[in-house]
Amino acid sequence: MTKIPYLRYLNVLSLFNTKRTRAILSVNPTVVPVREEARSIRIFAYNYTQTSLEERELQTVEDCFPFRDNQHISWINIDGIRKHDVETICQHFGIHALTVEDIMSVGQRPKMEAIGDVLYCLLNMLYFNQEKSTVEVEQISIILGRGFVISFQEDPERDVFNGLRDRLRVPTSRHRQLGADYLCYTMLDMIVDHYFIVMDQLGERIEQLEEKIVRSSNKRSLAEINALRKELIVLKRNVQPVRDLINGLIRSESELLEEKTTKYFRDVYDHIVQASELVESYRDMMINLQDLYLSNVNLKMNEVMKVMAIVTCLLAPATVIGGIFGMNFDMIPYLHHPNGFYIAVGLMLLVPAWMLWQFKKRGWY
Repeated sequence: MTKIPYLRYLNVLSLFNTKRTRAILSVNPTVVPVREEARSIRIFAYNYTQTSLEERELQTVEDCFPFRDNQHISWINIDGIRKHDVETICQHFGIHALTVEDIMSVGQRPKMEAIGDVLYCLLNMLYFNQEKSTVEVEQISIILGRGFVISFQEDPERDVFNGLRDRLRVPTSRHRQLGADYLCYTMLDMIVDHYFIVMDQLGERIEQLEEKIVRSSNKRSLAEINALRKELIVLKRNVQPVRDLINGLIRSESELLEEKTTKYFRDVYDHIVQASELVESYRDMMINLQDLYLSNVNLKMNEVMKVMAIVTCLLAPATVIGGIFGMNFDMIPYLHHPNGFYIAVGLMLLVPAWMLWQFKKRGWY
């Protein structure tokens, strides 16, 4: 990027985060990004029936093998992604190599695929960073098989499934009574519901920015508008494709999805449609904020020009009178009058005062 020397004196470039722009727009499907492997992983297994629950932290992926075809419902959650571990567990559970490739990929578009005997869902969990005012993305892969759900997460420090874990510990909960497809539904529902929390936090920033622009419009306000519009791009890119994902599950004829669970997926679909519409509403609000900013800037400019025009008009009579009495003629009225100076100054003050009264009378200021 070409450096413009004088901009550093205006302190403009420091307000606009161009690195964030590059991070958002750095999506090229023809280039396979290299995932940095996790230094360590954590594996949690929940093996349950209507009457029992076994909750364990496993040490290796090989410890997951007994959870296949054990006549229970199993949820295996893996925090941290390493290629060898992903390939090992997927090979044991009969998961296709293309699914392994998708799990290892970075920056994938949310999607749903039925490959072999499993349903594969890839989407992103969203978090709002209060300090940076940015939307952070964590990719999650959910694999639904016969009697099991396997989830792969990137960040072991956070997720949105604590509520699900608590419900599994309640023997009378619906999660303990229904199958793995209902477990998959609950995970998708929690991810989608968390989108609304992120959008609420982003909506608060939009409201605060609107109040700031109404009070005072400056280049910092413009930078904040630009930053929030970037985060809306992140939201739109991650929220809208989930509609197709959920719709694919609803239309799927897979035996892994029971008929009675379909209505729950329709509820998630309604939520994601509402989330998509809310993102569009926020986008329209940002366009309106930009228009408001430009209107305020133009209004301030008009006020400045108005004051300058009034001052110019008020000084014009003095300039004309001074110019007349400054002519090099002998027969100028009051040229040799003892009070000629005071008469000229009086006219210079009286005429602008009369003009100012006329301006106020007409409502021009």
